Amino acid sequence: MAKTHWMIRLVRIVGVLFILLACLVVFIYTPYYSKMIVRALNYFVPVEVNQLAAKSQQQAALSEHDNLEPGSKLWIARQAYLNLMEQVLDAKDPDALTLLQTRYKLLQEQILAQQKQEETDEQDKPAVPLLKASVSEPEETSATSEAQSGENPKLFMELNSTENKALMQQYLEFLKNHPVPAEHEHVINQQTTQDIAYVKQNQNDEKLSHHSKPYAIVVLGGGLTLAENRKDIVVNPYTRLRLEKTLELHRQNHLPIVLSGVEAPYMQKWLKVRGVDAKLLENRSMNTCENTRFSSLLLQKKGGAPTVMLVTDVYHMPRTRRLFALNGIETIPVVAPMPTQLTQWQPSQQNYDHSRRANYELLATIRDVLFGSSGCREVP
Repeated sequence: MAKTHWMIRLVRIVGVLFILLACLVVFIYTPYYSKMIVRALNYFVPVEVNQLAAKSQQQAALSEHDNLEPGSKLWIARQAYLNLMEQVLDAKDPDALTLLQTRYKLLQEQILAQQKQEETDEQDKPAVPLLKASVSEPEETSATSEAQSGENPKLFMELNSTENKALMQQYLEFLKNHPVPAEHEHVINQQTTQDIAYVKQNQNDEKLSHHSKPYAIVVLGGGLTLAENRKDIVVNPYTRLRLEKTLELHRQNHLPIVLSGVEAPYMQKWLKVRGVDAKLLENRSMNTCENTRFSSLLLQKKGGAPTVMLVTDVYHMPRTRRLFALNGIETIPVVAPMPTQLTQWQPSQQNYDHSRRANYELLATIRDVLFGSSGCREVP
């Protein structure tokens, strides 16, 4: 048998590679390529919640109506108040509800007065510059190292400490037994009505575990663009479609809405025009890692949300769910549509738009898993 010349063999190899490349290009322009990437990401990307980080959300007492720091005296007083309100509502005693509201107001005033007195006493203390410098430097160094290690105790603080339990018991006794001066006449105000609705909602959901019921809707921004007048900044089609999906969810369950990303103020404006007031804004994040980290910090500060409904597109979902899980939050995926739709089978430019988005998320996920998220700040 005659031996084939090496040049002919080379041409054949190049021809086969060219055909394979052409087939790959055609495949990328079909709807099947992006669907294959999504299935792979959903299968291989882990979404198990980091249990250490989950401690920061364990109170499961998310509220969008106040800005109380978890663990503070006012925050503990509110938890005691809500606890007793649940008992009062079960007893169906309106007089007891009014009395509880009056005592709660007195307790708030007492705590604020104590804090003001402590601040005054602190200001009256003589300053010791050398001592102050020697004390502040280690705290600064400690804070820096905590930020670098990602294990800031503020994020994972134990709110069930012995001191906090004792304080909770003290406040419960105050709310149950503190004498109310005769001149104090209180009626059930708007805040009390909101608190009642909040407690009733919790009572309706108590059959569900903390890790199965959602506490909020988290919507990730997808970008901004210029309006038709080429002057005003508005949400782009990616963000708009996510907000439309959010409107559907809000009509169904009325959960607090968290808007995440620098787009948040524009997203809030878009929703407000349509009758929905989203009060929880995280407007510092510049990428997906910061979206998840800063939103988790916001939820933790508002009382904790072990589980949230996450709104983003189908390609972005696996990577985002993984990052939320690393921050201690379980996510229920709610997929928002893309600006373009996949065709049934034939190659098209809109299919390529999906494939390009899928490729980006595939590479970003591989980078995050192997090397960690780049350009992700520790704190807002």
